[in-house]
Amino acid sequence: MMEHHGSCLCGKVSFEIKGDFEHFYLCHCSHCRKDTGSAHASNLFSQSAKLVWLSGEENIHTFTLPGTRHTKSFCKNCGSALPHTQMNGRLLVVPAGCLDSSLAIQPDAHIFMNSKAEWDSTSDQLPKFEQGPT
Repeated sequence: MMEHHGSCLCGKVSFEIKGDFEHFYLCHCSHCRKDTGSAHASNLFSQSAKLVWLSGEENIHTFTLPGTRHTKSFCKNCGSALPHTQMNGRLLVVPAGCLDSSLAIQPDAHIFMNSKAEWDSTSDQLPKFEQGPT
């Protein structure tokens, strides 16, 4: 069984996850683009892993977009995306970027490509920099 640790950007919230992830999707739907401010969300999914808040649980806010299943939990202080559960606690959703531990898995698929941003090439042909461009 895998164990992962994560936190928010300001460090007020920390957590651990015990268990394995069944799926890793890069979601290009308009809701995920809005709440990440990016081309896609990178979320891990598990029906068996257990989430334990180590610190800062009082700093977490959860928002569900009315009329949808789209949910996002985040730190009230810094806004970092954090894990949350869906389907009455049966599904754990973990934004991959909030993990401090390394992941041994790669994304399974890009999903909701029919609503991806027109500027998102999802291509690996762009220049790559080890740090910010100079």
